[in-house]
Order: sequence, then C-alpha cells, then structure tokens
Amino acid sequence: MKTHRVALIPGDGIGRDVVDAAWSVLQALAARSGFALSGTEFPWSCAFYKETGRMMPEDGIETLRAFDAILLGAVGWPAEVPDSVSLHGLLLPIRKAFVQYANIRPHRLLPGVQGPLKAEGFDILCIRENTEGEYSGAGGRVHQGLDNEVAVETSIFTRKGVERIIRFGFEQARSRRGKLASVTKSNAQKYSMVFWDEITKQLAAEYPDVAVTSYHVDALAARMVMAPDSLDVIVASNLFGDILTDLGAAIQGGLGFAASANINPDRSAPSMFEPVHGSAPDIAGKGIANPMAAIWSGAMMLDHLGEKDAAARVMAAVSAVTAKGIGTVPGKDSTDAITAAVIAALTTE
Repeated sequence: MKTHRVALIPGDGIGRDVVDAAWSVLQALAARSGFALSGTEFPWSCAFYKETGRMMPEDGIETLRAFDAILLGAVGWPAEVPDSVSLHGLLLPIRKAFVQYANIRPHRLLPGVQGPLKAEGFDILCIRENTEGEYSGAGGRVHQGLDNEVAVETSIFTRKGVERIIRFGFEQARSRRGKLASVTKSNAQKYSMVFWDEITKQLAAEYPDVAVTSYHVDALAARMVMAPDSLDVIVASNLFGDILTDLGAAIQGGLGFAASANINPDRSAPSMFEPVHGSAPDIAGKGIANPMAAIWSGAMMLDHLGEKDAAARVMAAVSAVTAKGIGTVPGKDSTDAITAAVIAALTTE
C-alpha cells in the first residue's frame, strides 16, 4: 500500500477547524481506496510566533522538505500579530523555498450553491504567479515618521518566472477548453506589464490550438462579473491573481468554497494546498466554519499526489452534499455536520 506523507499546518483561527474536517474526509476515503495518508501536525502559527518570536522554526523549511505535500488551514491573527509578519514569516517563505510558482484556484458553482450572479454555468481556472512579482518583498522605508518619509516597493519580474507561469497557463488551457486570458495593466505599467504581454505573445506561437486574449485587469474584473461563462483559464501576476481570485470566490458563492493549490510543477519539492479564506478569528472554535474549501483543497492534493480517482470521488461527494443544501448557506450547518455528510456520501457510493 502506498503511503503519502502530509505535513498538516492548521495555523490560526478556523484553520484548525477546517484542516481537521478535511483530514477526516481524506482519511475516510484513503481507508477505502488502497492508499494511506500519514499526517504530521506542526503548530506553526501566530500563537507560535508570540511564544517564540518566529512563525516557524529556523529549520522549518528543511523539516517540510521531507513530506510529499502540505495541507494548510489559515494564517493570520491581525489583532495579535501584524499580517505583514505572519505572511512573510510562514506562507510566503514556503511558497518561495519550494518553488511553488503556480497558484491554482478553481472557480465554479457547486450544485445547490447560490451565487450572486445571474450566470451559473461558468468554470474558471485562475493561475496566479506565486513567487515573485508584486510580492517579492523588495523595497524599504527611509526617514520613518518624518514629513519626508519615503516608502518604495519594487515588483520583480524575471523572464524565467513570467515565461514559466504563462506556459503553465497555456498547458492548462490546452487540457481544458482551449482559451487563455492573460491579465496585465500594460497601459499604466509600461515596463513589467509590457514585458508580460510580450512574453505572452511569444509563447502563443507555440500554442496555436489555444485562443489567447490579453486583458487589462480592470476589464477582466468586469468580465468576470458580466460574462464569467466566457472565461476558461486566467493567468495573472501575483497581485492581480490574488485580487481576481477573491472576486472569483465571491461569484462562486463565497470564500467558504474557494480552494487553492500552490504547485511545484517539477515536483522537486512538496506542494501546498489551502483554502483561500482567512483565519476568521471571530468564529474560531465555534464549529460553524465551512470546511468545503479545505476539503476541495484536499481533493486537489490527492490529484497532485497521483490519486486522481480518489480526488474525483471527494468532489463527487462534495457535490452530492451541496446538492442537498448542506453547507450551502453560511452558518446554517455546523462544521461537523458538513464533514459527516461528506464522509457519508463517500461511504455510500
């Protein structure tokens, strides 16, 4: 029996609730699917930071390197630790150290979920560059607190980084409906975004079977609202992809349904899977967090680990549950009730 080693990082707030839920579902499935999941939990979080002064130990990256995948809950507790500390102390270092340059976020309505739009038949896959761009962390501040204070934030776009994420987007589009939307703001950002547009055009010649359209980010945001069913695969920079996928979460019914995967495509290091939502400290421990996004992320993890049939079974169970109206309205069903329903759907196939 093949065993997949998974690092579990519940993190902060409802991260504990949703990771426990997703792990229960995955374990129930593994028991019936001919493979095993071995999980090791790490307490790295804002609470860990308050105790140690670090979001994770100095050897945290090397510790994680031994695993096949990472399942993350949520990171952040702004009232206790600034987001700039928690993000740059845990999530971003993992993404960068393991070259998880492709952030994959699917946006579609699950059966029984009511979105805010008239359109219902959309199926969008957003590919976000995940290791450089606007989140490179290059810059600084001088003369702090004075009237001549200066803050500089420098976006870093490398040819290697831009080319590999756009190529990844083309490959995803080729395996789906053959349409790629490349997102920039090249009318205003005449260096980095024109660079992105030029590389998109160059790569398009290698993918004659994919219809590629370049959009300004504001126009693409409007299209996601007005005509989401016209979109297939979106590829965007770190910042633009981050913003657009929150819009994608909104049109698919809310952050409780938004899953994601941080992928190392060449598999030289573990990939990380997480719901898009935050830690929601106000409802932490109350048992009302929606675990669907975490469960969906778990299905993406199984798919990446090569357990494609098992991943499809998880999503079939999730769809069967939401089709019955369970887990479709925020706060209506408890975390445990939703989790139990998904497990029941798995075991009664």
